[in-house]
Amino acid sequence: MTRGARQFDAIILGAGGAGLMCAAIAGQRGRRVLVLDHAPEPGRKILISGGGRCNFTNLQAVPDRYLSANPHFARSAIARYTPRDFLGLVEKHRIAWHEKTLGQLFCDGSARQIVAMLLEECRAGGVTLGLDAPIRSVDHADGRFRVEAGSWSAEAPALVIATGGPSIPKLGATGFAYDLARQFGLKVVEPRPALVPLTLGGEEALFRELSGVAAPVEARCGKAAFREAALFTHKGMSGPAILQVSSYWRHGQAIAIDFLPTAGTDWLREAKRQRPRAKLATVLGEHLPARLADTLAERLGVAGELGNASDKLLAAAEQRLAGWPFQPSGTEGFAKAEVTVGGISTAELSSQTMAARKLPGLYAIGEAVDVTGWLGGYNFQWAWASGWAAAQAL
Repeated sequence: MTRGARQFDAIILGAGGAGLMCAAIAGQRGRRVLVLDHAPEPGRKILISGGGRCNFTNLQAVPDRYLSANPHFARSAIARYTPRDFLGLVEKHRIAWHEKTLGQLFCDGSARQIVAMLLEECRAGGVTLGLDAPIRSVDHADGRFRVEAGSWSAEAPALVIATGGPSIPKLGATGFAYDLARQFGLKVVEPRPALVPLTLGGEEALFRELSGVAAPVEARCGKAAFREAALFTHKGMSGPAILQVSSYWRHGQAIAIDFLPTAGTDWLREAKRQRPRAKLATVLGEHLPARLADTLAERLGVAGELGNASDKLLAAAEQRLAGWPFQPSGTEGFAKAEVTVGGISTAELSSQTMAARKLPGLYAIGEAVDVTGWLGGYNFQWAWASGWAAAQAL
């Protein structure tokens, strides 16, 4: 015990979703908890999420919708603190909500309601909040962690890393969690941007002329496939379907786009038989935006009326439209990534408690850990569940 340092049962680094959740639960379990954050206000990512309405969970949050070097790691926490559990907390605070497509839950009002709810839960647990407190040093000796941050000097037998990943640096996000993990001997799975727009170069840069055009598609990368909207941008491709596959994409890989995922087999040859005088761009334009339909028809080289095109040519066009290959040149990086794939290795942590195996008293939760959910509230559910799991052990 160091003279002059304030004593706590647990110090949580990071006042985001995971950190606040963990603090509230641990505080209400009778623990003396200090939360420290370099930002002047808590929950910054929560505030901008879901267009300011916070997509706070997803009713379909199951383990196979999370990416990790250990695909089973999220199973325990997600099973023990479910989307219904968090929804119960939302309703306890009388926050009005609605369900959008694919199980996504949003506030009717503002994301600020979720931050206010978490802060109220922290108050109920007597949690001490230290904001605008850049961390200067973190040390461990004699079974205790000492943290110097801003004007704070604090000690506790437990330390929780909840500082997130480097996505959206304009909000103050950094790779601090990884530096701290390495300091204490924990391995880090190489972090990379996830849920991020993809860039196109070379010949495919021509598709940038379609900037602003969106269409419902099925995007595929390896075994992952997502049927949602894709959006062409001045740099490449975005939209929910693209953001989803970006988490699975690696440099050098191609992605495939099915521009007509609901079309049956032989649909184009059937169109030729029924409407021989129609042009491909016209037929495509009945399902896709006109500019996209024109571009695809031009690229496929099916000119003139369908009746004049051979079945072989139309079969090839059907095949191309069902799996149009794109070779992304990269991503728009952490600046535009919603989350991070990779992070503190799950091999270093207990899936039950989020505790480090090598160092008693050290925990890691939320985005700092190598667990990344799909788009649509999954990553918030991981924040709540991992925070809850750690809080049970503090």
